[in-house]
Amino acid sequence: MQLCTIYKCSKKADAFLFIEKTDDFSKVPDALKKMIGTPKLFMTLDLDGRKKLGVANLAKVKSELVDKGFYFQLPPPEKNLLDQHKELNGSSQ
Repeated sequence: MQLCTIYKCSKKADAFLFIEKTDDFSKVPDALKKMIGTPKLFMTLDLDGRKKLGVANLAKVKSELVDKGFYFQLPPPEKNLLDQHKELNGSSQ
């Protein structure tokens, strides 16, 4: 069983920090801790037997938890509205 605890970041909207053990931030770099602010407990999750994991790549999450002791998930980048408008209208200018 590969458990991880997920925290929502107070300073970064829609960013999440995955760690191996609840409240053990010892492997998270100080710069990252400062950047995310006070982490808020979101959930504890068993990664084994899962096929998907929201927007994160499950294999990468598992690998980074083993290699680094944490995984930091940023939200996907927002699409440029001008580019989206051009795509909808078939314009390349």
